[in-house]
Amino acid sequence: MYPFWEVPFFTSGIVIALIATFHILPCHLATGAFWFSVYVERKAVRQNRPELKEFVQKFTLLILVFCFVIGSLTGVGIWYSATVASPRAISGLIHNYVWGWATEWVFFIIEIATIYVYYYTLGRIDDKSHLKIGWIYAWAAWISMVIITGILAFMLSSGKWIETGGFFDGFFNATYWPQLFTRTALMFAIAGVYAVTVASRMSDEKARHEVVRTASVWGIAGLAGTAVFMAWYLYKLPEPAKELSLGGGLPYLGHMLTAAGVLMGVIFLYFLVVGLIRPQFANVVTGLAAMLILFAAIGAGEGFREGVRRPWIINQYMYGHQVVGPDLPAKGIKSEVAKFQEEGLLKNLYFIPDEWRTITKETAVKAGRILALHQCGNCHSFEQDGKIRPLPPLLAGMEPESPDDLAGFLDSLGDYPYMPPFTGDDQDKQAVGAYLFYRVLGNPMIDEGE
Repeated sequence: MYPFWEVPFFTSGIVIALIATFHILPCHLATGAFWFSVYVERKAVRQNRPELKEFVQKFTLLILVFCFVIGSLTGVGIWYSATVASPRAISGLIHNYVWGWATEWVFFIIEIATIYVYYYTLGRIDDKSHLKIGWIYAWAAWISMVIITGILAFMLSSGKWIETGGFFDGFFNATYWPQLFTRTALMFAIAGVYAVTVASRMSDEKARHEVVRTASVWGIAGLAGTAVFMAWYLYKLPEPAKELSLGGGLPYLGHMLTAAGVLMGVIFLYFLVVGLIRPQFANVVTGLAAMLILFAAIGAGEGFREGVRRPWIINQYMYGHQVVGPDLPAKGIKSEVAKFQEEGLLKNLYFIPDEWRTITKETAVKAGRILALHQCGNCHSFEQDGKIRPLPPLLAGMEPESPDDLAGFLDSLGDYPYMPPFTGDDQDKQAVGAYLFYRVLGNPMIDEGE
């Protein structure tokens, strides 16, 4: 096991979620925007309308700066935060899909090269060649999504990979196609919001209203497709995920799904009113407001997607606390649950002082803190005023009278469908119970060592 990355009050999962939400906007925009940009440029060439190229130039500059600066920085941020928060999960994904990521990086390099060539050759080379560059970018960006979606979907529904260990058995899983089509439709809706905002700055009024209306039609179609494919996605969710989200197992997941739907409905009204009925209302202010609403909707949707995986971080393979669950004979991987419950988790943590490896009266609380972080810290904050599922009020509601009460409670964690089992021996449980009782709940220590 690797060292634990503790993020007070918020947990490491929220850090990843915030960075990921910031990343999805630019990366989905980068994927969907060029389809619209090439469409407008093609129209400008066929109808000999140079005023439409003003939009193409401004829109491409936005993609270049926003997507390939902000998007690239947040992409690195996701890799860093995910690696330090869940290093074993990232290692498992890399070992299974390193060639998938390598292929995606090839297409990402194509994106980087073509976006610069496209922008700086606009009006400097013949129209036919310039359009070809645009098409190369559009297809390369979408193929990147095709690949990444397979890895993301694998984390929720690992498919036949559990039995075979095959690359494509895990890649083309039950939720792959609905998630790919949902993201594809959503990328057009996102591109539509940004296109309306950019078009509102065009100097030619007739062309401005035309592009605003066209972008709104694209956005409405994208939202309609998102709704249809999202329904398909929900239908294809694994049964435990359906129970958690749609069956009321974890009510907050249903709230997040509802919030995402309502906010997307607001964006639909934005396209309808600002885009089609009153295109003169399209401006930077209304555009920024729509972007903020879009950001909140994506955050809720991604929170739902991440939450329905619980208790797994990789479905049917690795629990949220990064312990391997079942045996995977096809990959030669053994379950670690029984091993840690027999040997103790503390003895298998390598980055702690040697004197803590043997739990004594003097070391119990310190060792218990390390164990509690590894078992619970990715999902729960340990502070009384923690923002994400704080443990103090949850534990206080149980009214424990001693550390033994909390140690005994640990045996029941696996009975909750959204929580992984406690993986440690009896000494580990006693140490965690002591830490939770004395440090997290703040009970006075009587004749207990630090």
